[in-house]
Amino acid sequence: MNPRKAAIIGCGFVGASIAFSLIQKGLFNELVLIDADRDKAEGEAMDLSHGLPYLAPTEVYAGTYDDVSDCALIILTAGANQNPGETRLDLIGKNVAILRRVLSQLTARPFQGILLLVSNPVDVLTFAAWRLSGYPAHRVMGSGTVLDTARLKHLLGKRLQVDSRSIHAGILGEHGDSELAVWSGANVSGIPLAHFWALRGQSDYEQATRSLYESVRDSAYEIIRRKGATYYGIAMAVGRIAQCIVRDERAVLPVSAVLNGQYGLRGLSLSVPSIVGRRGLERVLEIPLSQDERSALAASAAQLGKVIAALDLP
Repeated sequence: MNPRKAAIIGCGFVGASIAFSLIQKGLFNELVLIDADRDKAEGEAMDLSHGLPYLAPTEVYAGTYDDVSDCALIILTAGANQNPGETRLDLIGKNVAILRRVLSQLTARPFQGILLLVSNPVDVLTFAAWRLSGYPAHRVMGSGTVLDTARLKHLLGKRLQVDSRSIHAGILGEHGDSELAVWSGANVSGIPLAHFWALRGQSDYEQATRSLYESVRDSAYEIIRRKGATYYGIAMAVGRIAQCIVRDERAVLPVSAVLNGQYGLRGLSLSVPSIVGRRGLERVLEIPLSQDERSALAASAAQLGKVIAALDLP
C-alpha cells in the first residue's frame, strides 16, 4: 500500500472540489480520478494538473479500478445529486445501486486502505458499504457530521464574535434532518458555552441556540436552493478527515461509524465522535450526553434503522 496515494470515485462537483482540496493540502503524491464519464475525469485531471507548478508535486490522472489496489484512501462521492425539495434519505435507492456497482469493482481487487463514503445518505451508505464489502469496520467510515459541526462552529463564532477554532461543539446523529446539537458539553476554550454567552452580554441562550441548530440542519437546503448544490464545504471537511489519516493525527471527529453497542445502538452507522488516524477509525467514543440528547440520538438512530432494515443487505 502506498500511504501517499488516494483515489476519488465520482468527479462531479463534490469529487472535483475534494480533489482540489487535497491537492491544496499537499497530502498525496498520487491522486487517481475515476468517473463513469471518462472524459469528465480526464478533464478534471488536466485542469487540476495545470496548477501544480505552484503547489507540492502531485501526479493527478484519470484512472480505472485497476489503479486503486495500492491506495491508502479511496473517497467515494459517486451518486445522484440532492435536488431542491429532496431530503438526503430520498436518494437511498439510486445511490445504494451505485454503491453496489462500485464495491463489486473494489472487492475484486486487493485494496487494503480506508474507504471514506461521502455520497448521501452518508450514514446509511457507510453501513451498507461495510456489510457489502466485508471490510473491517475500522476501514469503512463516512464523512458524517464533520461538515455540520463546522457549520455550527462557524455560526457560533459569528454570533459570539470569537474565533470559531476556539469553539468546541458538535452535531451528532444522522447527517440529515434528525441530527442533533450536543449543547451539554459545548464550550469556548474550556468555558461552558452558556457561561461564555453571558460573558458576551447576551441573554437569549436557549432561543438563540435553537435557531442556530435549525440553521445548521437546514443549511444544505438553503445552499441548494440558491446555487443548486453544495460542494466547497464538504470538500474542506473531507480534506480535514484525509489529513487526519495521512498524518496519523488521531483527532476526534464526528465521522459516520459502524456502531457495535456504543450508546446502546448497533446494526447501523451513525455520526459520533471517533478517533481518526492512519488505521482509519481508531476508536468510537461514547461521550456524556444529557437525557434529552440521548433521546434525540436514539430517535435519529431509529429513523436510520428503518431505512437500513428495508435494504437487501447480506
